[in-house]
Amino acid sequence: MKCVTRAWNLHESELRHFLLGRAKDPCLAEDLLQDVFVKALAENDSFCTLDNTRAWLFRVTRNRLIDFHRTQKNHEEVPEDTAEIKPATEPVVNLSKCLPSALKNLSPEDQEIIELCDLDGMHQADYATLKQLSTAAAKSRIQRARKHLKTQLKIACKIVFDEQGNVCCFDPACK
Repeated sequence: MKCVTRAWNLHESELRHFLLGRAKDPCLAEDLLQDVFVKALAENDSFCTLDNTRAWLFRVTRNRLIDFHRTQKNHEEVPEDTAEIKPATEPVVNLSKCLPSALKNLSPEDQEIIELCDLDGMHQADYATLKQLSTAAAKSRIQRARKHLKTQLKIACKIVFDEQGNVCCFDPACK
């Protein structure tokens, strides 16, 4: 216990200054400092075997400050009469209704690569191996097929794209 007291007396003012600089509240800094002292006392004899008691005290102080900040996040109460907000589905999710008719209008090669790679999840490298193509050729084919599909979706579903090229709206009644 003497080694704890001795180390504490040597480093207490440094620790206090460290906490005051980060906590900005003298009362909070004192509370956290007391927590660190109690933790040091709880170590008993193992504290005396530490190579660098100063480093240990600073590490525990920093961790205690971090723990405090984690538990003190501001939370606002939500009134019970708040209406439930249903998430809006993105237009692209509803495009699945138009996909079959758009796929029918593609060439058999484009249909195959779209179905295998995009719909069934086959890797492009595996598709390249299956079709005895280079990976670059398979990537080129999938890009070309996607471009053709995009054109067919525009026609079949009357899709409108925003400035970033994302689907903004379409006519789901079209098939």
